[in-house]
This record gives sequence, structure tokens and C-alpha cells, in this order.
Amino acid sequence: MLIEHELLIDEDVDIVWSLTIDVESLPSITPTMTSVERLDQGPMGVGSQARIVQPKQGPRIWTVTRFEPPADGRATFEWETRLGPLTMTGRHELAAVDGGTMNHLSVELTGAGSGIVGRIMRGQVATAIRTENEGFRRAAAA
Repeated sequence: MLIEHELLIDEDVDIVWSLTIDVESLPSITPTMTSVERLDQGPMGVGSQARIVQPKQGPRIWTVTRFEPPADGRATFEWETRLGPLTMTGRHELAAVDGGTMNHLSVELTGAGSGIVGRIMRGQVATAIRTENEGFRRAAAA
């Protein structure tokens, strides 16, 4: 099941990208994350991990699975975590457009039971990614 939200941010792709990959600062951008702790050193990239705590949830380890810095006006950051038999993938796709950056956020649930769990969680997840996107817009403007 795929849940998506897209928002125009009136800033350059490089600015939105820098906010996206500064994962430890995400709690200051969005109330959907209580804490984020990098579990490795060095630059963010494929294989990087972070422990994320979200409201009303226990900590989860997220692992970066796709990392494509801005090139030709596009960038992608993807990470995933396990929820029992399910995999939850968070994806940030940035694209330069007239007036700034189109920030496309999505969460995809795959694995056994993903359809049922997705229907139960759809509203909560949709609200969370909309809130995160609005946080990116505010932070980019600051």
C-alpha cells in the first residue's frame, strides 16, 4: 500500500535536500518525530542507520536503501524499517520546478498483511507525511 503527499517548497532543491538528509534535525522540523539518533559516523548514504522514536511508538531502526543527491534537478532519499512481517519504506523525491522544489513524500507498506495494516494506518500516515512536508516548507523558508 502506497500513501503519498506532494508539496511545492519555494526553495532550491539543494536547500530541501540538505534538510532531508540532516536526519538528526528532523524533530525540530516536524512533530511527527520525537528523536532521531544516527547509529553510524560519516556522511549519510546507502546503509546509514538511525534510531527514530515517533509519538506513541517505540524506537525503530531505519536503514537508508537509496541515496541520490541532487543531479539534473532531481534527488531521492529512501529508507526502510521492519514492522514484524511488514516493511515500511519512506521515500523523499525532490524535483526542481519553476518556483522551487516539488517535494514528494511517500510511505509504502509491503509484506504479509500490508493491505490490512495499510487500511488501518492510512489516515494516520497520510496526516504524518503531510505534516512532515509542511515542516520542510517552513524550515526551508527560515
